[in-house]
Order: sequence, then C-alpha cells, then structure tokens
Amino acid sequence: MNAPLAERLRPKKLTDYISQSHLIGPQGALTQALKQGLIPSMIFWGPPGIGKTTLATIIAQESERPFYTLSAISSGVKDVREVIEKAKQGGGLFTTKNPILFIDEIHRFSKSQQDSLLQAVEKGWVTLIGATTENPSFEVISALLSRCQVYTLNPFNTEDLESLLTRAIKSDELLSKKKIILKETEALLRLSGGDARKLLNIFELIINSESEESITVTNELVLSKIQNNTVLYDKTGDQHYDIISAFIKSIRGSDPNGTVYWLARMLEGGEDVKFIARRLLILASEDIGNANPTALVLASSTFQSVAAIGMPEARIVLSQCAIYLACSPKSNAAYQAINTAMEVVRNTGNLSVPLDIRNAPTKLMKDLGYGEDYKYAHNYDLNFVPQEFMPKGLENKTIYKPGNNTREQSQQSFLKQRWKDKYGY
Repeated sequence: MNAPLAERLRPKKLTDYISQSHLIGPQGALTQALKQGLIPSMIFWGPPGIGKTTLATIIAQESERPFYTLSAISSGVKDVREVIEKAKQGGGLFTTKNPILFIDEIHRFSKSQQDSLLQAVEKGWVTLIGATTENPSFEVISALLSRCQVYTLNPFNTEDLESLLTRAIKSDELLSKKKIILKETEALLRLSGGDARKLLNIFELIINSESEESITVTNELVLSKIQNNTVLYDKTGDQHYDIISAFIKSIRGSDPNGTVYWLARMLEGGEDVKFIARRLLILASEDIGNANPTALVLASSTFQSVAAIGMPEARIVLSQCAIYLACSPKSNAAYQAINTAMEVVRNTGNLSVPLDIRNAPTKLMKDLGYGEDYKYAHNYDLNFVPQEFMPKGLENKTIYKPGNNTREQSQQSFLKQRWKDKYGY
C-alpha cells in the first residue's frame, strides 16, 4: 500500500524544507548549529502540520546522531527511562554525537514525566527535541524549559502552501503521472487551516476521487468532494472547534447529558485534557461566576489535577467537573461587568482618581490633600459609609448588575441597602 502523500513528500534535508527561514535559512539558528555540530536541547513550538517532527528527523540525519522518538500520548515514565538507558550506552557527556530523543506533543507529559527527563538532558546523555502546539511557558516545567532553547515555528502562509501543492504535482511519483491543473486553491487552503499535512491529505483525496487523467482543481470540486468525507475534520480542524463549542454550550445550557457526550467525543479524538480543563476554567467564571463561586474553585482544582495525572484517569476528573458546572446556577454578570467597565475606560480615557481615595505615602502628597477626606469603612456601622469611588463624570454609573439567581440577588439586596440613593440597585 502506498504511503499517504504527506509522507511521500516529507523533506529529507533542510534544503527541501519549506518556510522557517529564520531557523533554517543561511543565517538561521539551526543552520548554524548544524554547521558547528553543537545541537542544543530544544522545544519546537508551532501549530499542527507545520513540520516539527520532520525538522527533528532532518536534524538527526544531518548531524548523524542516533534518533529515538516517543509520543507523549502513549508513552509513560517507564518508556522514557528505557530510551534514556539505551541512549546512555551510545553517548556521553563529552561526545558531540549523543543521541537525539524526540518527544512529540511534549505538553501532554505530566510533571513527573517531564521530571524524568531532567537528569538525561542535564548530563548530556540525550539531546532533547520536544514538539508542542501549546505555549511552552505554560506547559513545560521551568526546570526542563531552562535546559532547552525554544524555537517558534511560524504558520505556513499562502505562498508556502501553494508551493507545497506545486511540488506535489511535479515531484510526487503518483501525482506526476496525471495532468493536474490548479485553477483555484482558496477552498483547499481554507479547509487545511494552514496545516500542511491536512492540505496534502485533502489534495490527495480530491485527486484520487477523479478517474480522469486530466484534473482541474476548482473550489467547487474541492467542496463537493469534502462534504462527503468528514473524516478529514480531526481535532486540529473545524471539528475541533465545533465540538468544543457544543461542549461549552451544553454546559451553559445546563444539559449534563450533552456535556458528557461532547466531552467523550473530545477525549476519544485525543484532545489535550489541559485544553479542555482551561475551557472549563474560563466557563466557570464567564457563565457561572458569582451565582456559584465554588465552580471556579473546582475548575481550578480540575486543571491542576489533570495536569498532574494525565490520561486515562483525567477523564474522570473532567467528567466530574463538567457535570458539576452543567448543573450549577448560571450568571454572566461578572463577565458583562468587566466588558462594560473596559468600554467605559476606552470611551472616557484616563480620568483622575478622586483625591480622598488616592495613596499618600509622602508628606508632599498629604499636603496636597491626597487621602485627606477618606472614610475608613470599618470605623462605621455595618462596616460601610457612603463615599465616592468613581472619577468625576462617572459618579452614578452602574456597571455591575447582579444576575437573577439566589446568590447574586443576595448581593443586590446588600448593594441596595447601601447604595439605594446612588446606583440603580
């Protein structure tokens, strides 16, 4: 069986690699490192289908080093230690030919899994190359990050992707036998989302679906074929965004059944559990807020838990949290309040802070009246005294409007007792 087009076109050397001139151009950091034979441990950060795995493979080949590869999805601490033991037998601290250990989706490794790499990187037993689609500052532990160079791989632009299609037509053994005319590429590029691997998969599907030797690729042809081949929409494409949208809207709509179904769809598709947990964190504040402040606490604990334990156990924690959030009272009052406040700031500019609530750390400031008429709330009954906290021109502006739920109605009663003559509570 023939390998997929994306695999057949995988570059074998740096000169065949499209894009990333800041890394592999004549003066690129990786080009210079290869010339010197000193390859640092590094993290490649960039979107899916940009060539992170390919680049790591080329570096190993051109530097003539042993190459070990692990996937963070399926590998554990035991697998890491086994590879490190093999690497130690073939390299050492003072050799420039120590093996390269490539870990795909390194952001999926838990802290303990990342910890298991530290000594090997520190001692030079391996040169680590990690690949991640997530910000390494958040997803890679600081101890490991400090031992690695972080290189950002930029998304392919339109010219890069069209060059890739042209190369496929001219140089691929199978496609070059056909007469292929690229009349329109907009649909191909849009459906690929900048992912070169997906672009080539879609392109190959289109070409293979036509029996004629002469094929003119148009937007209409592409869209008509893809509509019947939804398998292409994986976790990194449209389906990724559609399903996370369905998941969030199910929670917002208080439907635990839809919630856990869409959660299962994401987990079965290999979605990053920390991505899901981050979305739960956002939702807990945006859609639940002060209607149930415990929701944010639970979502925060969930993020910490799934980051520590990983799959498959993380699915249980995510399920518990997602169902709790779905069954929680909802309010977007805090979300609306900050949006309103930021709009007011943009429209009114940098209004002066009232003198009585300014900070007065120096004698000059005190002489100028800073903080002079400030009323310390705890010196008054019920720890409250009316005073002005808004700048001039916004004295009676109501920004926060409590939602219609038990907790926030209690807040409204509290505010109404104190500000009945000022704000619209």
